[in-house]
Amino acid sequence: MRLWRAPRRGAPVAALFALCAGLAGADPSVAQTAPGGAVDDLAAPKTNAAAPSLDRLEGHGGPIKGVAVSSDGRLAATASFDYALGLWDLASGARLTWLDGHEAAANAALFLPDGRLVSGGDDFALMLWDLSGDSAPLRLEGHQNKIQNLALSPMGDLIASASWDGDIGLWRLSSEGDAALEAMLDGHQSGVNDVAFSADGAALFSASTDGTVRRWDLETRSLKRIEARHGFGVNLLTLNETAEGGGWLAYGGADGIVRVQDLASGAEIALLDGERRPILAMAESPDGQRLAYGDGEGYISVVRTADWSLEREFRAVTRGPIWALAFKDDETLLAGGLDDFAAVWPIGAAEAPLFPKDAPRRFQVAADEVSNGERQFARKCSVCHTLTPDSRRRAGPTLFGVFGRRAGALSGYAYSPALLASDIVWSPETLDKLFDIGPDHYTPGSKMPMQRIVDPSDRADLISYLRAATGAAPQDP
Repeated sequence: MRLWRAPRRGAPVAALFALCAGLAGADPSVAQTAPGGAVDDLAAPKTNAAAPSLDRLEGHGGPIKGVAVSSDGRLAATASFDYALGLWDLASGARLTWLDGHEAAANAALFLPDGRLVSGGDDFALMLWDLSGDSAPLRLEGHQNKIQNLALSPMGDLIASASWDGDIGLWRLSSEGDAALEAMLDGHQSGVNDVAFSADGAALFSASTDGTVRRWDLETRSLKRIEARHGFGVNLLTLNETAEGGGWLAYGGADGIVRVQDLASGAEIALLDGERRPILAMAESPDGQRLAYGDGEGYISVVRTADWSLEREFRAVTRGPIWALAFKDDETLLAGGLDDFAAVWPIGAAEAPLFPKDAPRRFQVAADEVSNGERQFARKCSVCHTLTPDSRRRAGPTLFGVFGRRAGALSGYAYSPALLASDIVWSPETLDKLFDIGPDHYTPGSKMPMQRIVDPSDRADLISYLRAATGAAPQDP
C-alpha cells in the first residue's frame, strides 16, 4: 500500500454557506434562450460570448457544480447553481449556448455518443438535450430527491443516475432519440452520490453517504456485493477496469482520503491522504495515467496511477471548495468551484492560481468592511440575486424594484405554481416574515431554500439595505 501525506495547511474552512435562492419567488428563467439552446454547426461554432478566454469559461451567474468534456475533447458542458448549463468550444473558449430548463441547481452533465447531452439537478430531474436544436429538451422524472451524478454504459444505451433519495435510476435510451426509466436500484441506506459502469456493462458501482461502495448485477437488477465499507460517507468513485476484470477502484469520502483498491481481490493498494476534507470532485485522465481530485478546502491533487505518487498539488481556491473536475485531454484539467466560471489548467504549466486568491467572492465579505445590512445580503442573498435591472443569469431574479411587487410577478421568469398563486406583495413587513419563519413556511411549495434570519436586528438591517439598494422610497420613521 502506498501512502502519501501532505503537510497540514491551516484549519478547514466552512464548506457550507447560506443561500437565498428565490427572494421575490423566483424560479430561474427558461425564456432567456430557446429550449435546447440550438448549436447549428459545431464544426464552426457560433457564440454569444464576448472576448472568450482559453483559460476560463465565463458567464454563469452562480458556482460551478459539475463539468463534462465530450469524447473528442472539443466541447465542454458546465452545470451551475444558476440552474443553467453552458456549452463551450474548448478550442477557443467561446460559449456556444445556454441550456435552460432545470428548475433548481444543475449538478451534473454527460455527453452522449450521438451528440446529445444529459444533465441532472436539484429539481429531481434529468434533462436530455438535443444540441442541434431540432427538438425541445426531454425532461425525465422519477427520483424523489436531487441528482448528484450520472454515468453512461459502455454500449451507450443506458444512463445511471445517483440520487439523494437513496436510489439509482436506470434510463434506457431508444433508437428514436428518447429515453425512459427502466428500473430503480434500491438498497443504499441513504443518498447515492456517484455511479460508474464496469467495462463490460454488466455491473454498476455506486457510492453513498451510508459509507458503502456497492456492485450491482445489471442482469438481475440486484446487489452483487458490497465492495467497501467506510466509516464516513463516500462522495465519489472512479473505476479503471481491464478486459480481464482486473484494475482498480478509487473512492473519496467525507474524511478527505482517497482509497484505492484492487478490483479482483478487494485489497487496498493506495491511500491518498492530504489531511483535508471532504473529497468533492474526482476525474481520471483519458489514458488512465492520472487521477485528479479536489477537496472542500480548495486543493487540487494529481497523482500518477502507475505508482500512486503525487505529481502536482496546490491550493486553487483560498476560500471555498472544488466541486467539479474533468480532463480535457491527458494533460489538461477543467475545474469548477465557488466562482462563476470554470478554469482550464494545463497540468504541466507553472502553478498559476486557477481562481482569484485575494479577491473575495460576492458573498464573502468581512464584518468590518461593510454595513451589517450589506453583509447580510452578501452572505445570504447575493449568490442568487442582483440589485440591478440585469439579473445576470442568477438563480433568482433581480431584486431591483422588489418593494411593492407581487410575488411571482416579474416578467421573464418561470415561477413555481405556489408563487404564481400567491397574493404576497413584498414589503418590509412581508420580507421580515419571510426570513423570520423561513420560506418553507411562508411560501410553501416555492423553490426558495429553507433559510431563516433569526436575529430581528439582522432582518431589519437587511431590509433597510435593500430599500436603499433597490430604488425603494425611504422608510417612514
